[in-house]
Amino acid sequence: MSQIFLFLFLIGVFIYGMTLLRLGLFNLSAHSLKLWLTKLTDTPWKGLLAGIVITCILQSSSAVMVITIGLISARLLTFPQSIGIILGTNIGTTLTTVLITFDLERFLVPLAICGAILILMRKRKLRSIGLIIFGIASVFTSMNGFERLAGPLSSIEFVHHLLLHLDDSYLYSILTGTFITAIIQSSTATTGIIMGFLTNRVVQLDTGIAIMLGSNIGTCVTAFIAAIGAGREARLSAYAHIWLNIIGVIAFYPFISLLSTIGVQLASEVDTQLAYIGVLFNVISSLLVLPFATSFGVLVMKVHDRK
Repeated sequence: MSQIFLFLFLIGVFIYGMTLLRLGLFNLSAHSLKLWLTKLTDTPWKGLLAGIVITCILQSSSAVMVITIGLISARLLTFPQSIGIILGTNIGTTLTTVLITFDLERFLVPLAICGAILILMRKRKLRSIGLIIFGIASVFTSMNGFERLAGPLSSIEFVHHLLLHLDDSYLYSILTGTFITAIIQSSTATTGIIMGFLTNRVVQLDTGIAIMLGSNIGTCVTAFIAAIGAGREARLSAYAHIWLNIIGVIAFYPFISLLSTIGVQLASEVDTQLAYIGVLFNVISSLLVLPFATSFGVLVMKVHDRK
């Protein structure tokens, strides 16, 4: 039981680290980010690029979607402009999953100490840099914890049975990824957890891919909640976010085994394989939809805007 509590604690540490990292980056660039979103999104292609860059900076597709919905609610953006941004956030968020595969174990204690010292400084910029550094240390510490706990957790009877069921069904794996991400509000955290299990060979790569696909749907919950009461176009943007991710997962569902085979060719480490597959999935699905972004927006309006 103590292992489960420790695992839940590590999830909290991961999310806390991501929050600190996001806050520090946002403090350094908030004005510029909002300016980019309002000025550089007049076409889907520009929106895509702006979404990628800003999501890479903030390290969170959910955060960018919340900002986008806020700007739509304030009538600084329109619903059609958000389509390109949504596609861009799906690509930009893959940078985080690639970054967490790096081995920084030997630097974690110095990073944490350096970050803590900078957080205590008076200057806002130094504090923001401290938040970023301490956040990185927290994220990688929790990742190391996931890897060490994966083995002991899998020996617990109900966890073992759950993992067996997941290995037997892609659908259950996708639903699990959706459910976990909807609860913890972070697709990156879900992917990080699965990377720990993959590294210990507790689950198969194709199961990890299915869970990762599900996390893309689960991360839409944050944007949907943010859109409640935010106005008509903001709600349409949230619906578009949901449908784009659901359609992408449905389209790739038959090719999970193929993605697993491709992943083995891309990298030797299984966690890196999952990260690269996440990049492939989001880049391909976003680029396939981009030429039809305007038509897709019209379709969403017909379905969800009966006026």
